[in-house]
Amino acid sequence: MNLLITTLATFVQIYSYLLIIRVLLTWFPQINWYNQPFAALSQISDPYLNLFRSIIPALGGMDFSPILAFLALNLAGSFLAGLSRLPLGQGF
Repeated sequence: MNLLITTLATFVQIYSYLLIIRVLLTWFPQINWYNQPFAALSQISDPYLNLFRSIIPALGGMDFSPILAFLALNLAGSFLAGLSRLPLGQGF
């Protein structure tokens, strides 16, 4: 069980890095999101970001939804990190 929680926490951390890269690359308008590796990054990150884009619309041309997405991802990562520190048998 601890291996599963540690694996999920690692996945959340790697996914956070991918989201940071995705958000930073949106500042460069000349990037063609249909070419690789940008298309793969978009396919991986956009479904998660679209969840929050439906909650927070763009204001003045700025997309603030990644802030909420990072907050939710960090909360999940912190929760999983806390679970991984529990001794075996004291989980759910």
